[in-house]
Amino acid sequence: MEYRVIDWAEYPRRAHFEYFNGMANPYVGVTVETDVTDFMAACKSNGLPFFLSFLYCAGRAANAVPELRQRVIGGRPAEFVSCDTSHTVMRGDGTYGYCRLNCMQPFAAFLPEALRLHEQAKTDAALDDGADADSLLFISTLPWVHYSALTQPTPSPADSNPRITWGKYAEAGGRLTMPVTLLANHALVDGAHLGAFYDALAAEMKKAPFAD
Repeated sequence: MEYRVIDWAEYPRRAHFEYFNGMANPYVGVTVETDVTDFMAACKSNGLPFFLSFLYCAGRAANAVPELRQRVIGGRPAEFVSCDTSHTVMRGDGTYGYCRLNCMQPFAAFLPEALRLHEQAKTDAALDDGADADSLLFISTLPWVHYSALTQPTPSPADSNPRITWGKYAEAGGRLTMPVTLLANHALVDGAHLGAFYDALAAEMKKAPFAD
């Protein structure tokens, strides 16, 4: 995937980058209870699969925030033009594999490709991120649990791929809500950028049926 190395002299977060980039655990994250009532209704009325439709929105929302397309490459910040998602797919034996998707294409092109690759991942024995792993947005789900907090495994040394996770939706007061977690490297991403992701996610979910 195409990326540009950010001009260090013009980079406003130089001090923040250097401070957090040296940490063993430089990640910052938050879990937000997200209203999916209208989104769920739109999926049902249009006969669309909820998971892949929400993944499409989440991937586009992350791409809408430049800082979530940034990675630490060669010790310096770089920014990808766009980032694919890589989500976990449950296999028949209870383990999981990975499925890479392009959420920046029109939904009409995305969905048939996503359905095919998602099914293919169920029988794919590979457990790696493939080429251009730095460019990926890591996606996973806990559809069995409506959680309020989440601890995620991260590598050492730290990577800089954002991780987006969501859990089981639940009804309260006539509305459906779902926990959505975003974890990112604090060398690149601050709280304002986390907030921008959730704003972008809400905007993407309002598009019916997910027009570009």
